[in-house]
Amino acid sequence: MRTSLARLPTLEEVRQARAYADFSYFVDYDSEYRDKDGKHLDVLDETLMKVSSGELKRLIVTMPPRHGKSERVSRKFPAWHIGRNPDDEIILASYSVDLSRGFSRIARDTLTSNTGVFEVEVDRNNQSAESWGTSGYRGGLHAAGVGGPITGKGARIAIIDDPVKNAEEADSETMREKIWDWYTSTLYTRLTPDGRIVVVMTRWHEDDLVGRLLKKEADEIKEGVHKGERWTVINFPALAEKDDYLHRPEGEPLWPEQGFDRERMEQIRTDVGSRVFNALYQQRPSAADGNMLKRDWWRYYDSPPPFASMLISVDATFKDEDTSDFVVIQVWGKVQANMYLVDQVRAKMNFPATIQTIRNVVKKYPEAHWKLIEDKANGSAIIATLHREIGGIVAVNPEGGKVARVNAVSAYIESGNVFLPRTSWIQDFVEEAASFPNGKHDDQVDAMSQALHRFIYFNGVLPQEEKKVTPFPFRTDEPTGGEYIAW
Repeated sequence: MRTSLARLPTLEEVRQARAYADFSYFVDYDSEYRDKDGKHLDVLDETLMKVSSGELKRLIVTMPPRHGKSERVSRKFPAWHIGRNPDDEIILASYSVDLSRGFSRIARDTLTSNTGVFEVEVDRNNQSAESWGTSGYRGGLHAAGVGGPITGKGARIAIIDDPVKNAEEADSETMREKIWDWYTSTLYTRLTPDGRIVVVMTRWHEDDLVGRLLKKEADEIKEGVHKGERWTVINFPALAEKDDYLHRPEGEPLWPEQGFDRERMEQIRTDVGSRVFNALYQQRPSAADGNMLKRDWWRYYDSPPPFASMLISVDATFKDEDTSDFVVIQVWGKVQANMYLVDQVRAKMNFPATIQTIRNVVKKYPEAHWKLIEDKANGSAIIATLHREIGGIVAVNPEGGKVARVNAVSAYIESGNVFLPRTSWIQDFVEEAASFPNGKHDDQVDAMSQALHRFIYFNGVLPQEEKKVTPFPFRTDEPTGGEYIAW
């Protein structure tokens, strides 16, 4: 009696089956096992598999340049997912449509060269780099530039790979608004009901797309109005920091296998400077210890001393839009070499409210003889309105830019000659100073540098009334209209 044995799969068939089931192995298989090892890449592969299965619906991955993010997320993952789900559509967007087309072309060719793994072919009548489909199915990939149209396209998965091109774009509020508007009004609206979003990028700015997404989510959770999916965030700094996602000891490099060892990363830090390194390589647009103004430079006080002189410093930007910058009015005091922030108003105000608030502050602090107002834009209108009513108004014409002005006074902050009140609102001040010059706001820093510059370089001593202990600070930062503000 003869028996027939079932044919055992070949080694190649075993490999293909494993590549179909395991994205990490697929990357190895597709590269003919030349893919570089990296613990962070293993984590990224596992996470992308959860996105593919629908276990994760919202994913943010931040990591340094040249560390394998685009190879995984934008070139190999779309091919693997569509090969397994040929009816699914993917939208792939980057800062330029040309870059997205390049990613799309490689994803298309990767799928084409792995028909033994997926048994799915690219549609010969729909195979351009900008948009290609699967033969016999409804799926495919559409490449787009951030800010560009995605007309008539849907997405089971939307991938955003580096929406910002460079520092100039990141520092442009107009560009950040454009990216945000495109995300909310164009990309997000193309998702299917069970759609997933992957944002992978190198951080440039606190107010970049990742910063806004996370702030929006945090604000909604705090207010109890958050609905829908929560973001899963994976951050891979080039040099490990406290509570590292990969459990690396502090200072350990992310990808030494690729030549990015500790020595190389420190050389990059030296070459590009702390600001760029902390943003692009550590994914911290604001350095942990502060950029130009370190967090630990500030001194603090509980009760203010009697001052030899005092002044009021105004940084005014008023518009009708809710998104306008803040008006900041600060009160400073000086005794010997030390300078003290006494009080601050920070609010979004229109012109009448700004004028009335200045009157209120002047009335509250009659011993503040100098009233410093920058003689540009809105400041000029304030000066013209109040100069006959309020004495001591000094029209300030600053030289150099914002950074130069802060540099001129930073040594006094570093040496411990600048004191801040221990009060609830001061942390916002410190954080803004730490993120300067690449933070979202700099109005408090502008008012501060204006005040300190006057004290330091013009002595700041004017004939005074009898010295008195200044009242402890009061401050409001609620958005204000044109009404009278009670103090």
